This record gives sequence, structure tokens and C-alpha cells, in this order.
Amino acid sequence: MQKEATLYRVEGNRVRCVACARRCLLGDNNVGFCGIRSANNGKLYLNVYGKVAAAHVDPIEKKPLVHFYPGSSVFSFSTFGCNWMCAYCQNFDISQRRRAEGVDLSPEEIVEMARAYEVEGITYTYNEPAIFAEFAHDTGVIAKKYGLLNTMVTNGYWTPELVDYVKDFLDAVTVDFKGNGEEKFMKRYTGASGPEPIFETIRELMKRGIHVEITDLIVPEIGDNLEWAKKFLGRLFDIVGPDVPIHFLRFHPDYKLDRLPLTPVETLEKHQKLAKETGFRYSYVGNVPGHPLESTYCPECRSVAIGREGFRITTWNLTEDMRCKSCGYRLPIKGKLSKNYLDMRFREVYI
Repeated sequence: MQKEATLYRVEGNRVRCVACARRCLLGDNNVGFCGIRSANNGKLYLNVYGKVAAAHVDPIEKKPLVHFYPGSSVFSFSTFGCNWMCAYCQNFDISQRRRAEGVDLSPEEIVEMARAYEVEGITYTYNEPAIFAEFAHDTGVIAKKYGLLNTMVTNGYWTPELVDYVKDFLDAVTVDFKGNGEEKFMKRYTGASGPEPIFETIRELMKRGIHVEITDLIVPEIGDNLEWAKKFLGRLFDIVGPDVPIHFLRFHPDYKLDRLPLTPVETLEKHQKLAKETGFRYSYVGNVPGHPLESTYCPECRSVAIGREGFRITTWNLTEDMRCKSCGYRLPIKGKLSKNYLDMRFREVYI
């Protein structure tokens, strides 16, 4: 279903999309870089409105969101297309398909499905949610009425207009940097101009009280420079401060970069150590199930506050108001532990 977009403005006989930092300027019958926002008769349309490419029930820790309603389950879904062209994308069959395809599901039907699966929230993910923002918005507004949480997994390559558009329904965001946000890496392997729009998005999201967590995909050989990482972490710290979690994710060879190896665990540990030295109180190693740095440690007494293995919570050492049971230090965990946290639901939804 094609629906007129909200995030655009008319400039003469063309339209300017303002959903992402590319700000594509389109004449009639032109399609944006994302492949699913097109101009026609002086208007901009979202071609994948009501089109779902993939849907799963996931643990919220998979996003990863580890300081936000721990142990919750979320109904995750995507459309097709992306505003980036990452050469290593694990979801390339979804993100790099620039066509209006998918199973027809309205926002109302998605919320009904989420409630039927008895999840705590909805996550807009697998491809970049900025490009299907109007579909996410309409779904999120309905979900909010039923008390469901709304979260996004995003590259953060947004505009201030998009932040304003999602602020009334969005609760939490995982912002995914790649290769320490190095400009040369981003231009060559993602097609993005650089990290500045992402930093600005994070700043604006936090101003509006939206929970933010950061990931940095460490790509071996081409995106793991520690000197650059030090600069990146310093810049990020100045924006987010010590309490925003940062996750260093292990690269898995895929798509056009399947020649590269897995990121050495030692490399991830060096990045985590550097984040700690920069001042981040909560830094994690991701995609290495069973690693001690998957867990949350109390910054005061260093005891395990939340133990994890993969996406599963194995230890809970916090009070209801998120204080460490060992020393009383209050950790910046938003929400509460799900009563279903032992039931790690992680399954495909048949649509």
C-alpha cells in the first residue's frame, strides 16, 4: 500500500524528503536512495506502508537493550530498503532490496498480533526504521494506547524533523555505529557521509527523554583502529555522559565482506577497556555468548548486578528500585524486570 508521507516538504516542482540525513530531493517519478520513498504529482509517498518483510518475537536484550525493561519480549518487524548500503549487512536480503514488497499488515493488525503474543513492546528493526517512519509512527501511537513499549534499532542517520516526529511514541533506541564511526570507513562500507548526523540524533533523542543505548560493530582489519576509537569514544562521551550503555559487537562475515574473519575477542576487550578508561560506567562485549562482559556490574562494588548469557538473564541482584543488593548503589536501569524474564521467547512469527 502506498501512502502519502509526512516527512517531506515541497521545493518548487520537487519534494525534499526529511526522514533521514540524505534529504533526497526528488522530481516526479523519482525514488529516494532508500528505494521505498517516491515522488509523484508533487507529493512524497511511502511505498511500503502496511508491508511487512519479517517479523519475530525477540528478547529485548537482542536489540541490544540491557538497561531498559530487562527480560521483556518484543514483537519485532521490518519493511524493505535502507538509507545505507553496508557491505557486511546480515539482513541484506531485506535492507538491500529496494522494492515495495511484503505481507500486508496494517498498524492495527500489528498491534493486535503483538498483544496476542503477550509481549511487552514492539521494535522497529531489521532494516532502517527511519525510512518507514510513517508506518512505525501510526503503529506506535496505537501500541501506546495499549501500554506497549516502542523501541527502534537504527543507524541514527536521522534529521531533527524525524526526532520530533517519533518523540510522542518512541521509548527507547539502540543506535548502531559501525567501525568506530570512522568517516573513511563509513563512506566506503556504508555509503554514509560520516558520523555527525548520528551524534546530533543521539543528542536530540536524549533531550527528549528517550532511552538510548549505543552499539559499535567492530569490523576486523578495516574498522578496528584503536586510535580512532579513542577519539570516537571521547566525542561520544561528551554527548551522552557516563551512564549510557555502549556495546562492542563482534563482526560476523556476511554479504560482500564474507572474506573477513570474526572479530577477535581480544579486540573487543580492548575497545571495552578503552571505553571504561574514557569514563563509560557500562560497557559491554556483544555477540560472544558466555563472555563475562555480557553482564552488568555495579560500578560501586563491582559485584554482578545482572548476569547474562547471550540474551538470557541468569542472575538478578537488584532491588525493585534498581539498587545493588550488595552495596545499595542505584543503577540507571529504566523500567522493571519482566515477570517473564525466564521465558526467553525468540521465535519467528508466521504471517
